[in-house]
Amino acid sequence: MQGYVKYLFLCLFFFLISPHWVLSQGCCSGGSGNPIAGGVSQGVLLDKQLELSANYQYFISKKFYAGDKDTIALLNNLSNNYLYFRVAYGLSQKLTMSVEGGYFINKSETGLNPDNIDNTKKSGGIADLILFPRYTVYNKTNETKRTEITLGMGLKIPLGKYNDSTLVFVHPVTGLRSYTTSPPTIQPTNGSNDFIFYGFVFREYKRLKFRIFANGLYVRKGWNPLGEKFGNYASVGLFAGKTFFKKLSITLQLKGEWVDRMQAAPGLDILALYNIDLNSTGSKKISFVPQLSYTYKSFTLFALSDVPIYQYLNGVQIGFQHQLTAGLSYRFFPVKSIFKVSPLEKFPN
Repeated sequence: MQGYVKYLFLCLFFFLISPHWVLSQGCCSGGSGNPIAGGVSQGVLLDKQLELSANYQYFISKKFYAGDKDTIALLNNLSNNYLYFRVAYGLSQKLTMSVEGGYFINKSETGLNPDNIDNTKKSGGIADLILFPRYTVYNKTNETKRTEITLGMGLKIPLGKYNDSTLVFVHPVTGLRSYTTSPPTIQPTNGSNDFIFYGFVFREYKRLKFRIFANGLYVRKGWNPLGEKFGNYASVGLFAGKTFFKKLSITLQLKGEWVDRMQAAPGLDILALYNIDLNSTGSKKISFVPQLSYTYKSFTLFALSDVPIYQYLNGVQIGFQHQLTAGLSYRFFPVKSIFKVSPLEKFPN
């Protein structure tokens, strides 16, 4: 048993300190959005089951909207690349605890004036840490179908930069450099502690190998040290999935998202300080998300694309255009796997 405990904690420690795992903060409406990468629907694991999951997400947009209409572009493009990682463990048949986090490979914003020193603004690094327990309040299974209802409540803790800066001027004689705070769209985190509320309903028809499920997510944003409060986030997803050839699964999702407007502390001129127009924050979006996954033993490889159907952005903002996600999930039972091999083989000197 001591060997098992040592093995489990070594796994958790290694993956949590790895500098290459990351979390997205979103890309529209001033950087506020869903802190859980890909909005992946999550139930609970089996008792004492461990899951290691990682995914990569790429986003790019060149389209600006005034309401739901295309408008003149104020930037050339906004893009980001990030990795996201989750370690989850089934503490019991009903309770699962996950620790999630991320790291931006880069976030960049390219303007329309290549000759300007600040035409390209970049940032990157560690983003947020999410502590996310989930509990099954209802689970009924028989020979033909299974029904599950799961609720969760989590905490998002900012670890990365929320006040990164961009070089805007170099004095031609003295060489003195002047910087300004970068826009929220390229900060690795929004800098606030946020609360996450989650619900998941699942229905499986075993003989047909067909699943329908739904999830809801609400993120209540806090205030950051700059006197900013990013808009609260809510989403609802409806899913239908079917398995073919025992290993290949196709899942189709219809997702609705809402982001509230940003707020500023009383007396703070957020437009003058950070070039943020509060009237140009907040949005609504409906999207279609097809997902393909392939399972081999305990491994699942998956890929999905978020395709916007309709979006409405307050004021004038860069909208949602292209987003692709691909990842790998591995679920196993640490106790069972350890006792399959000799202790000397698992823990060599």
